[in-house]
Formats: sequence, structure tokens, C-alpha cells
Amino acid sequence: MNTGENTEALRKITDLTRKCSIILLCLHFYIYCYSAFEHWHLTWPFLLKILLNLSHTGLFGHFYVSKAASLILLFISLIGYRGKKDEKLKLSRALKYFLGGLIIYTLSFLALEIYIQPQIIALLYIGITSAGYLLTMNGGALLSRLIKQQLGGDIFNRLQETFPQEERLLENEYSINLPAQYNLKGKIRKSWINIINPFRALLVSGTPGAGKSYFVIRHVITQHLKKCFTMFIYDFKYDDLSIIAYNTFLKYKHLYPVEPKFYVINFDDIHHRCNPLYPESMEDITDATESSRTTMLGLNREWIKKQGDFFVESPINFVTSVIWFLKKYKNGMFCTLPHAIELMQMNYEQLFPVLRTEPEIEVLINPFVTAYVNGAMEQLEGQIASAKISMARLSSPKLYYVLSGNDFTLDLNNPEAPKIICAGNDPQKQQVYGAVLSLYISRMIKLVNRKKQMKSSLIFDEFPTIYFNAIDSLIATARSNKVATCLGVQDFSQLKKDYGREQAEVIANIVGNIISGQVVGDTARQLSERFGKIMQDRESLSINSQDTSISRSKQLEAAIPPSRIATLSSGEFVGAVADDPTEKIDLKTFHCEILNDHEALQKEVEAYVPIPKNSS
Repeated sequence: MNTGENTEALRKITDLTRKCSIILLCLHFYIYCYSAFEHWHLTWPFLLKILLNLSHTGLFGHFYVSKAASLILLFISLIGYRGKKDEKLKLSRALKYFLGGLIIYTLSFLALEIYIQPQIIALLYIGITSAGYLLTMNGGALLSRLIKQQLGGDIFNRLQETFPQEERLLENEYSINLPAQYNLKGKIRKSWINIINPFRALLVSGTPGAGKSYFVIRHVITQHLKKCFTMFIYDFKYDDLSIIAYNTFLKYKHLYPVEPKFYVINFDDIHHRCNPLYPESMEDITDATESSRTTMLGLNREWIKKQGDFFVESPINFVTSVIWFLKKYKNGMFCTLPHAIELMQMNYEQLFPVLRTEPEIEVLINPFVTAYVNGAMEQLEGQIASAKISMARLSSPKLYYVLSGNDFTLDLNNPEAPKIICAGNDPQKQQVYGAVLSLYISRMIKLVNRKKQMKSSLIFDEFPTIYFNAIDSLIATARSNKVATCLGVQDFSQLKKDYGREQAEVIANIVGNIISGQVVGDTARQLSERFGKIMQDRESLSINSQDTSISRSKQLEAAIPPSRIATLSSGEFVGAVADDPTEKIDLKTFHCEILNDHEALQKEVEAYVPIPKNSS
């Protein structure tokens, strides 16, 4: 035990051993340099008697025996030596003295080979050997002062934050499986990200360049098409994802029970025309209300946070009444968004009598008619001008042409007519195109989220650039209808800016699967809390002149702290997956690097064929 008495006893034994080592070395000098000592008149009869008695032990029977014995005693004394620990002391410095002293001590016999006076030879040998002895002793003392427990080897605590991850490939007819590798206590191990239940929604986040599309979304597209999903893709930077989908579709279309058709909605490079308001898809006036709200809020994103205000709801109601009138007029012959935009531009004295011929919209149109009859023109203009000005931004020949056609319908998971639909946006025109594409998506979701349809996959790249009010309802209810949703965002703050804080939090919290690349700030903190904590080892070091005290403990710390999420490399992802009642996953959380075969993907991209205009 490390008591005061034991420490004092150890010190005395160490001192005695070292003294014996020094005495033995001095006797070695006396015997093998005897002629010099005799010349210096430093010989004593009683010392000769002692040496004669020691000669029977064989200690001085050979030149190296006594010298080695003295060195061994020195080593023993150094083992028991406890010097004051020094954090700044380097191992190289201690070894330099120790090894240098050993070499000098061992090779000092060469001084005896010099042909000069014996007295000078003795002085050289004694001096060199003593210097080697002192250097060895000094180096050993420094070694004892080294701190044996080094705490600075993992300054970023990376090894302590590693944890076991799922290494099995869990695959089913719906799953998305991404090969990966992860670090477990310094060892690189293979793993799998198994999204076995994509119908609980997948949220892919990451700053630009984190690898969302290249490492995750492209595999969602290719694997779901291989498993015969119908698909809708919102391609923000057309045709980054559409070209992948088209060439994968060509590769696997023969696997479908009914071969699907491939359609593209693109306003700059027109492929197909589709009317999102075709009358057969609108069952009652609530469909017109939802279409109106989606379009108006898509054009005026700041209105999203002001829903319920008079000057927000009034223009929405006005557009609703116009759309529903066109739906009812001559069986919906003119029920298109371009017709609705042009009809809204008519003079009030011509427009209101026409709209009042439809009884179902009397409640919606009555406040506008009353304001007109009573001469409240400023209020009326304030209500209707907002709708006119917003919708007028869609007045474009290309938009009109695409929106008024009927090349296909939006029921993409119809078992009798399955479809792959790609909707392309343009970052330079995203505010206008995004509103129209939001309308397409809103109408498409209404038709897709039904029972007894084919399994479908809805992929939204850069989701905040469109407005879809009922995305939380889709995620919550579409699971039973085999609708898998994948949302790509750069940061949760984007959702908060474009959808409002409450809606953004709902979207972020109800998704069952999440894969995130590098994100910072509140997003990183929110994800870190979601991933939970793991037990990590902690060590502390206390240094004093007598000993070094090391304390070890275990603490629950964040499995993936926000700082780690904020410094992820491209291709490195964290996240958690949801399991299924029939397929349980214990290790849901992961922090790994997704493995892509870059050369194979490059060859695949080089072999892509462009999307033809008549791709259906």
C-alpha cells in the first residue's frame, strides 16, 4: 500500500542498492587499475584482505563481471526510484541520456588499449566509465519521471464516440440498402444502412456538397425502380435526377407487371403536357380550395405564416370560386389554370354575374359581390388584386401550353396505367415554376394516396423550394397505402423559413428514417438529441511528487455530438432508421461513410442516353 512508512522503506532500499552499485564500481576500478593506484600510494592492506575474500565469489574473476554487476544494481535502484512527474518531459530526451550512457559505459574498456603511461590510462578509463554511469543513472531517473498514462492520444474523443452499428444486410421488397463502413474503437468495419420501411418517410439533410444526391437519393431512385415502384421525382436542378431515373427505368421496365410510361414536366424544355386541374380528378369544391391555396401560397411564400388573415384568405377564396366555376361549366371543358388566370382578368360587371350562375360558389363569391354593389372598391381591389397580380406571374406561353394539355394524368400508381413522372424546376425561375409544380404535387398526392394502388415512391429534392401544405398528413397516412416519401433538405432552418416553425418541426419530427450529412447550428443539436447517448469512458490524471493518480469512470454522453455532425466529410452520414413489427432492428443509429463504387457509377453515367421528347 502507498503509505508513508512503505514509501520511506522503499527509498532506503533504493539508496542502499545504489550505494552498493557505486562501491562495486569503485572496487572494479581499484583492481583493474591497481598499478596506477599503487603509483599514487592509494593502496591499503586491509582493502587487499577484503578483495582476497571477495575473489572466491567469482565477482572479480573476469573484467566484465564486476562491471556488469554494478550496472545491474544500478538498474534495480532505478526501478524503485520515483521521481516527480513531468508532463513536458519527452521520452526521446530520457532515452538519449540512458542509451548514450550505456554505450559509453560499455565501450569504456577501449581506453585500456591505448599505449601511454598507466596512470593516464587509468584516469581516462575511470573518467569515461564514470561519465557513462552517471548518464545512465540520469536517463533512468528521467524515465521514471515520465507519465506512463498518456491522455492526449485522442484529443477529439473520436474513439470514445464510436458505437456498434448494424452489419447485417436486411432486405425486403421495399427496402433501401446502402453499404457503408464505420469506425469501432479504431477498427474499420463494414456495415449497412437498412431502410426496411421506407413508407415511414425518409428525410435526407446536408449542406451543399455533403453528398445527398450522389450517396443517398440516387440509390433510392435506382433501388425502388428495380423493385417495381411507380415514382414521382421533383428534380430541382433538372435533369440531375431525371436522367438517372430514365436510364434506370429503361433497364428494369420489363420487370413490371404492366410496363409503366415515363413522363416529364418541364417548362423550359417541353416534353409532355398535363393539366393538374383536369375535372375528373376534382370530386368536390374542397379540391378546388386545396388547389387554390397551394398555388397562391406557392407564389406568396410569406403568406404561409399569415394563414387565416383576411387579405390572405380572400384572394384564395376568389381563386377557388373561379376554379370551381370552370370545373362545373360545360363539364369542365375549360377547367385549366390558364383559363382561370384569364377569367380572373375580366371586368367585375362581367365576371360576377357569370360566377353567380354557379350555386355552389355563391358563399365564396358573395363577399366580393357585396363589396362591389356597395361601392367598396378599395376593399374589393385589395381582396382581388392580390390574386390577380400573383396569378399574372404565371402568364407565360410555355406555362399555358403545358398546363392546358392532357398527355397523361397524375394517378401514377394506377395498376392499369403505372407511370414514372419527373417534374423539373429551374433554380433561376424557382419562385414561379415552384408554385406551379406545387400544384402538380398537391393534385398528384390526392390521387396517389388511395387504397388498392401500386407501391409508389415520391422523391422531393430540395423540398423547401416547393410548397405542399399537407406533407405531414401524407407521411402520417400514406404508409398503409404503400407510398414511400423521400424529402431532401439542406437544413431545417430552410423548412422553418418557408413553411413556418410549427410546420417545419412537425415535418422533422414525424419522419421515421433520417440520414444527415454535414449540418450546423440548431439542426445539428436537434439531430444529436434524437440519436441519444452512449456510455463513454472518462479518465483524469493527478500528478504529485510521489506518484501519479489516474481515475477512470463511465458517463452517458451524446453518441454523436453536434460538433461532430457539423464537421462531417462529404459522403459521411449520421442518422437513424425505423424498423418494422416483423423485422426488428436493435442498432438503429449509425455514423458511417457510405461506400459508392465511383468508377462503376462514372461508367454508368457515361453510358446514359438522353431523355427523348416522346419518352412515353
